[in-house]
Amino acid sequence: MKHFLTAAAMVVTLTGAAMADPVHGMWQTVKDDNGNYGHINVTSCGSKICGTLVKSFDSAGKVFKSANQGRKIIWDMTAEGGGAYGGGKVYSPDRDKTYKSKMTLKGNSLNIKGCVLAICRDGGTWKRVN
Repeated sequence: MKHFLTAAAMVVTLTGAAMADPVHGMWQTVKDDNGNYGHINVTSCGSKICGTLVKSFDSAGKVFKSANQGRKIIWDMTAEGGGAYGGGKVYSPDRDKTYKSKMTLKGNSLNIKGCVLAICRDGGTWKRVN
């Protein structure tokens, strides 16, 4: 019985890992207009992809408590295949704007682009934090 429970637990663990989207994990944003950057934890929110600001850094690389800490920065993203994600939104704390966005995953790089009305912005390429 002990071996059966151990095997069952391993199957559940491995199944969960196999189902994880490749974009899941911790990502470091590019520096904003003020030189600040953050760590975004990207996970699933139901059937969509979302990301929450978990840590903020000032231009000198020192951790500070941001008013946006704990805030969803990415939401409603869906995987479109081939490393492409779309249909979601990305919030830019330095501009206090929400952009209709797309993301492209290539290895440990995540390129962010978004638009508000006809104004589009390149959110830069985020790097995976190990």
